[in-house]
Amino acid sequence: MSRGHGDSPGPGGARRLSVLALLLWPLLVPAPRAYAATRSLAEVVDEYVREGLGSNLALRSQGFDVERAIAALDEARAGFFPDLSLAGRYSRNEGGREFVLPLSRINPALEDETVSFLRERDQDSHVSLSQPLYAPAIPATLRAQRAQLAASGFARLALARRLKRDIAVGYLDWLGATKTVAIVDASRTLLEENLRVNESLYGNGKLTQDQVLRARAELLEVEQQLRESRNLAQQARRYLNFLLNRPLEGALEATEVEQAARQAAADPATLEADALARRPELAGADSTTQAAAAQADAARAALKPTLGLGVDAGIQGEDYGTGHGYNYGQVSLQLSWKLFDGGANRAAVRAARALERRAATQRDELALQIQLEVRQAVDRLATAADSLATAEARSQAARAGFRIASRKRDEGMISQVEFIDARSTLTRAELNLNLTRFALLTRQAELDYVTAAGTLPVDPLAPGSTP
Repeated sequence: MSRGHGDSPGPGGARRLSVLALLLWPLLVPAPRAYAATRSLAEVVDEYVREGLGSNLALRSQGFDVERAIAALDEARAGFFPDLSLAGRYSRNEGGREFVLPLSRINPALEDETVSFLRERDQDSHVSLSQPLYAPAIPATLRAQRAQLAASGFARLALARRLKRDIAVGYLDWLGATKTVAIVDASRTLLEENLRVNESLYGNGKLTQDQVLRARAELLEVEQQLRESRNLAQQARRYLNFLLNRPLEGALEATEVEQAARQAAADPATLEADALARRPELAGADSTTQAAAAQADAARAALKPTLGLGVDAGIQGEDYGTGHGYNYGQVSLQLSWKLFDGGANRAAVRAARALERRAATQRDELALQIQLEVRQAVDRLATAADSLATAEARSQAARAGFRIASRKRDEGMISQVEFIDARSTLTRAELNLNLTRFALLTRQAELDYVTAAGTLPVDPLAPGSTP
């Protein structure tokens, strides 16, 4: 004879379910501090950030831009130094212009002498030294390259900070997904045992078939949820390994997440000021503006005269030799001043000034964008903190309800459907708490990024940090 909605299927099955629920309880609630991992969340994240800064391919590629900027700066600095070169020429000549010495007019006994302008054999070997004395474009170009190097360095620092944020968020996503898998897996184990008991009770005529079908549907739903949770955990693991330049299926270190501290929110205006003072993107934009201004100076300097010193010394003649008749030297002052070029230089100045104004405008736009990012990050963090308090209260209520349902189930005071509902309520509350807790940590990582808070475990601009 089947039982009613509030009838008990028997104390034996109820006790088995209650014992199983107690065994699975540690998986459905946060682990106590006594079972926490030996390393804290911050330590593990710092270790992965340190590894990522040393191996990430995007950051390594950015390092090559810094190297190129250093080389360009060295090239510009070389303009202040003298240029020394060696040149040699050997020629065999035939024909060409000639002139006649009228010796016969001076002395009839002499014949006229024909002299060629080109010697049959001729060589010229010399060293040339040139030293700029006044070249206003050289210091302007040097300032531009120095500012460009600073901009490249700040760009790499900005990429390193983004990488730190992505690694931290990626690790939190993976860790939260693994916690979700544990919660859902524990729920599945409980539902498997519940289905087994219900099938046994139905076989003995103590339960209606709809309750068995309900238990099976609950189990299938959780199994589907478990597959999705495992897939999300695998994707998060692969993405983090990608950031670390590791094999995608490499293992990661798990740790426990302590209770997030509830701190008073900082003044958004203060955070905005901190972000504007510390964000490397803004410092890079300032350097780019300075580089554009220096390029405009270099374009204007092309309108001014230049003065240089030239020294040539060597040997020349029909054959190679030294001494009188071979050695020669020459010292020159070389002045160059372009008086008219059809307005090309002035057009170059206007183009350089336009680039300078564009860089300044982009810098102002970036500052506004950073202020917006700070405000949004503060709002999201505050919302996540409020949601965490609600999620914890919901979880506590669900735990208390599940404990009461377990005791009633032992005493045969509620049905399997009510017990499963209590279990489902607890699982959803624990999943929501897990999701909210990691969302809060993620929002904190994002706020740290937009305000450039904290330091990097490795200085990406230190000597030896560029691969």
